[in-house]
Amino acid sequence: MQQSVSQTIHCINPDCPSPYPQPWGNKFCNGCGASLYLNNRYIPLQRLGSGGFATIYTVWDVQTQSQQVLKVLIDNSPKALQLFEQEATVLQGLNHPGIPRVEPGSYFLLTVENPSPRLLPCLVMEKINGQTLDDVLRQYPQGCPENLVRDWLYQAIEILRELHQSGIIHRDLKPSNLMLREETNQLVAIDFGGAKQISWLPRSFRGNSTRLFSPGYSPPEQIAGEAVGPPADFYALGRTMIQLLTGQDLVDLENPLTGELQWRDRTIVAPALADVLDEMVRTEPQQRPANALKIQRRLAATVKLQRKSPSPTLGTPIATLARTIVAIANLVLHMVLRILLACLDTTWEMLLGGIGGAMGTIAGLILISVTSFGDLFADWLSWQLPLLLPGVETTVWRVMPLFAVAGLGTGWGLTLAGGFSQQRRPCIAGLMGIFGYSIGWLIWQESVSYALVERLLGVVTAIAVTPLALGFGLPSHYLVHTLVTAAGTGTIFGSLAWLGLLPVDMLINIFSGSDTSLGDLIYTVAFFSLLGVAIAFCLGVSFYVVVPILRRLGWK
Repeated sequence: MQQSVSQTIHCINPDCPSPYPQPWGNKFCNGCGASLYLNNRYIPLQRLGSGGFATIYTVWDVQTQSQQVLKVLIDNSPKALQLFEQEATVLQGLNHPGIPRVEPGSYFLLTVENPSPRLLPCLVMEKINGQTLDDVLRQYPQGCPENLVRDWLYQAIEILRELHQSGIIHRDLKPSNLMLREETNQLVAIDFGGAKQISWLPRSFRGNSTRLFSPGYSPPEQIAGEAVGPPADFYALGRTMIQLLTGQDLVDLENPLTGELQWRDRTIVAPALADVLDEMVRTEPQQRPANALKIQRRLAATVKLQRKSPSPTLGTPIATLARTIVAIANLVLHMVLRILLACLDTTWEMLLGGIGGAMGTIAGLILISVTSFGDLFADWLSWQLPLLLPGVETTVWRVMPLFAVAGLGTGWGLTLAGGFSQQRRPCIAGLMGIFGYSIGWLIWQESVSYALVERLLGVVTAIAVTPLALGFGLPSHYLVHTLVTAAGTGTIFGSLAWLGLLPVDMLINIFSGSDTSLGDLIYTVAFFSLLGVAIAFCLGVSFYVVVPILRRLGWK
């Protein structure tokens, strides 16, 4: 043990009342009495931080007289322990310069007694000094040079080739999990907590995988919890390299309608290399490269092509200025196209949402006015709900099917438009529309008086819209979309009522069905059509404005 290495020792007991650095000569922690000599070999020097379910320390290896990295599991759930042990097993069986070295016996359980007996799983591995590719990317806000990315890609594929030949899938490749050794600039893959053994059975015979993924990098089959193979790593690596080339968040490169990356106009890259990356990030696993060797051969071919291409004739400063101008022009053009696509998508949703609301309202009016369904429905409910809702008149119940069918039509219209990357689920959207509009009508009947119409219309509208927004199956941020859509639609209708653009008498007639003149029927159709338009508009604001801002702020 050499005191020149460090002057203090850090207790790793997560329950220690005094885990701060303690004198080097201590054998036991002053705060909890735990041993400061782990497994009679490792001395914890410094806490580096926490990530996921583990805390990371640097330790002094007394046997080899060198610094190592110690991971201590602080999550005591069975799944966390399984992943931790899995990482230890995987790393101990590998020997490659691009993979942190873990010696046999480096995984052990440490017993701590204070404040209560507990076993801490510990894993010691080679300490990699250097930056992650995520750190490097911050130095290149406009994207990393192509030659660097090409070299990293080749090294990463070599690492994957070693892993896959050993029957291991990494499953969590991304810029923060790829490091460059400080001494040699060798690429190293880290964080094997999500690694998994490859199943060589046909896909139809494989079981589901643990749903462990990183948004933006993991392939669709992994996000869905399906069994994954080597193409899953190629997908994540391809997306990682595209992000490094462009310097932009992947969500900003995705086509809002298809989810595919539109990135070639964001950087200057050799077409051959771009073709390889595009093939790696295809949605279907069968369309990606089958193995790492094929990608290596493709990359070798791109290097030969690059060497044969003529060298630029412009001077370096002029060429740099030209590339910058082209990059800025491409960025502006891409932003304009994204805005146009967002406007077209939202306008199409507003159009079909309005048509769906109008058609549903017309069908509902026919149902309660031309047929006897409304009266039969009211008579049936008069027998079923007299004690539950004694304040609602029996004759008013005949209007409820109008709202239910209007909600059904609105849900179908918005789903038929297919915008905002939603899952097309007409049955669920229709049922949620029926439920939401019916609940909104019921709350109106129970709580709204003539004097409170202007104040409560927005609240009732927001409540009615909430189930419908949840039923569209949007790709992410469900609660955000629902909150923005409900609050936005409620605010629009509340404001229209407050400004007098939705007269109180008209609203009373719509909700009570007390007037069936032609003018009031037109008002009723217009009301529900406007409601469908407002829902679509607020969904567009949430999908194209609010959620991207939240992602920019770090909410993935």
